[in-house]
Amino acid sequence: MNETSSILTWLILFPLLGAVAVALISPAARAMARLVTLGTGFACLAVNLVIWLRFDVREGGFQLIHQTAWIPSLGVEYHLGLDGIGLVMLGLTSFVMLMAMGASDDESSPAYYSFLLFLQGGLYGAFTALNFVHWFLFWELCLIPAYFLIKLYGGPNRSAAAMQFFVYTMVGSIALLVGYLGLYLATGTFDLTVLAQKGAAGEIVPSIKAALKGTFLDGGRAYTLIAFGVLLGFAVKVPLMPFHTWLPGTYGEAPTAVTMTLTGVMSKLGLYGLLRLFLPVFPDFIRNHLSLLLLLAAMTVVLGAASALAQRDLKRVFAFSSINHLGYCLLGIFAVAGLGSPEDRAAALCGVVYQMASHGITAAALFAFLVFLERRSGGLLGMGDFGGLRRLAPVFCGLMGVSLFASLGLPGLSGFIGEFLIFKGVFGIVPWAAVAALPGVLLTAVFILKMIQEIFHGPLNGRWSGMADLTVQERVLVLPATVLMILLGLFPGILLQMVNPTIVRVVDGLNLP
Repeated sequence: MNETSSILTWLILFPLLGAVAVALISPAARAMARLVTLGTGFACLAVNLVIWLRFDVREGGFQLIHQTAWIPSLGVEYHLGLDGIGLVMLGLTSFVMLMAMGASDDESSPAYYSFLLFLQGGLYGAFTALNFVHWFLFWELCLIPAYFLIKLYGGPNRSAAAMQFFVYTMVGSIALLVGYLGLYLATGTFDLTVLAQKGAAGEIVPSIKAALKGTFLDGGRAYTLIAFGVLLGFAVKVPLMPFHTWLPGTYGEAPTAVTMTLTGVMSKLGLYGLLRLFLPVFPDFIRNHLSLLLLLAAMTVVLGAASALAQRDLKRVFAFSSINHLGYCLLGIFAVAGLGSPEDRAAALCGVVYQMASHGITAAALFAFLVFLERRSGGLLGMGDFGGLRRLAPVFCGLMGVSLFASLGLPGLSGFIGEFLIFKGVFGIVPWAAVAALPGVLLTAVFILKMIQEIFHGPLNGRWSGMADLTVQERVLVLPATVLMILLGLFPGILLQMVNPTIVRVVDGLNLP
């Protein structure tokens, strides 16, 4: 089903037009700005549902394609398309952004909501673009509103955090841009599907060598440098250790509702880029540097969990927890280039996409609970500031407990499926990498159980004796996420049937031994 369709364009335009409309609202009309923003969010969710209904899950290729010449002399096209991976990411974006809008302070300014909607439009574009230049514009569009949301509305150290976030991600973006410009000079195309075909056919290195013929540059080394630049752009965004140092400070200083979008969706841009723009185009680079990449991924898993265990501020705990959970995805993506069966490779990549979706939901929910806690505690989020909350707020503790156990990977909840599939695939391909990452699973259980013990149980801190349980509005906000965690944990086929045909096609297209 490859019919031309403009529905993806409309999905991108809705939040962008909503952002402009909200920006024109008077700063004093905060309630109106919030209402328009939520209305736009629900409209985007409705369009997303239409897309899901029109999408044929049995097809592994791109559907709902919209392709128009833009700058023909440079090979730049307005080219949108959607496969199973993009379908899941669009749904995740709509869900998490709507949660973030609902969790935002009622007194937030129109400019704040406008930035959120601009961010949503950029995310939609990045998850659907199939031409690099087109895709890169949306990639950068996500960076700009995120920077201002941190800079203008964050905590006391927001300026330093926003600057660190901007510098790190901009350096990664420049490396990514230079790498793909090198690819264009060698291959003559920015089309991501064509580049994936050339990568599978082993044509990238010969093309680079042919482009450099007669110069003093070595084609093989140029290929390695190009691939490393592209990898760096995504490694910073995920992040892959040791390129992670911007994340804890950024998550800690950003408004908690904004952190929901950073961890729930924006971090998935890096993983999506690895799946769409790196793995299919540079499989030889991954295979040649497999041990190093797997070692870094295992370090991300284990050290991310160990760092979370050492934290006392809840936002920083969940920041390092995100690094840990996304490390599993990195492990699965890199391991695919190793020697293994197509079944193991497909299991690993299905697990990656499942983990991306599950982590986006659980992480957004956990930061929503921190929003509720901040409002009741006057901004305090230290683990030592609480204790015995289960007696005062059983609904809060019960629902947050579901999210924590889903993050832990408890069987029956969504987090278990992704991790299980990743380890199943990686064990079959590169056993030592799976073994190296296993301590991260244990450390994750330790810091989550420790958190539950300190905050929910133990002696009650007298200063919170009047703390109220969740309001009806707050329960409505987090209940859909809780239901999804349970549904995706008990019925994984709901998601796997959407992505499996695409993953099988990706694995076959890699043409790996």
